[in-house]
Amino acid sequence: MKHFNITISGRVQGVGFRFTAMEAAYRHNIKGFVRNAPDRSVYIEAEGEDPGMELFLQWCRRGPVGAKVTDIEISEGPFVGFTEFAITH
Repeated sequence: MKHFNITISGRVQGVGFRFTAMEAAYRHNIKGFVRNAPDRSVYIEAEGEDPGMELFLQWCRRGPVGAKVTDIEISEGPFVGFTEFAITH
């Protein structure tokens, strides 16, 4: 099981990024959360196993239609044990 902290920058707020990230997480059996950050980026903590995690990270690099990802920072973190994937504030 892997845990990643993901910060996604670009045109990522106001384009449905959080909702579609939640859909992608469900599709790939990823647990964690997504939230908008004050600097207009999107922050995600995600836990899961490969190949689902790799597919989710690929989705994060593109985002939904209407988004323009210009930068993504991914760092591994300690496993938390999330039981669902949620949109938080």
